[in-house]
Amino acid sequence: APGLGCGLSFIITLFMLCFLGPPGTRVTVKEDDDVILPCSLGTSVNIESMLFDWKKEGTDMKKDVFVYNKGNHYNNGLAGQDKEFKNRVSHFPEQLKHGNASIRIKQTSLEDKGIYTCIFPNVSTGRKTFRIELAVGECSDPSVTNLKETNDWALLQCDVKGAYPEPRVEWWDSNNQTIPSGEPQVSKRGVRFYVTLKTTVRKTDYYRCVATQNEIHHRAHMEISVHLNGEWHFNR
Repeated sequence: APGLGCGLSFIITLFMLCFLGPPGTRVTVKEDDDVILPCSLGTSVNIESMLFDWKKEGTDMKKDVFVYNKGNHYNNGLAGQDKEFKNRVSHFPEQLKHGNASIRIKQTSLEDKGIYTCIFPNVSTGRKTFRIELAVGECSDPSVTNLKETNDWALLQCDVKGAYPEPRVEWWDSNNQTIPSGEPQVSKRGVRFYVTLKTTVRKTDYYRCVATQNEIHHRAHMEISVHLNGEWHFNR
């Protein structure tokens, strides 16, 4: 069977989770997909007349992501939003009466990854802060090539291009056992990784190149079948 599709392998944040918003939450999303960052004081709390402030932690200073203040917010005239979030962030007006201060970020990019805080500065118990870690990943399915073949051996190459975070790349046999390979050749362009891994096989079998990105819960593979009398090999 082919490798899992990118979209299916990511953690899905269900809308109902937005009402829970625990203080420490990790949300994972594929680049270019929309994502919901959860934050809530509880379903019994009406926050329509309250203030909540979303910020992103930065190396130099915090970035203003979204502010709601008693009906005023960045999408209806309130000033101050960081330019990288303009026209990309929205809240759920119909859910404010149920305590939901979650936001949706459209078309996430790798630059969106990081720590976000949802702050209620003026609740009855004082200041309430929720911390959310957003992990953004780019998954790239492997491609495999039979570089050279004799009657006794075949040289196989696997390429994974433009992935983030860096994938672990391995060759497996048909028994799902890791087989010896050379050292992976790894290069980087921007934040994206390009990995090439070669192996020499000496028996007829199905071989699978497996790329794993544990941080974003993604694994994909491509198979190649090798027959060492030179009659056939194919990808699947």
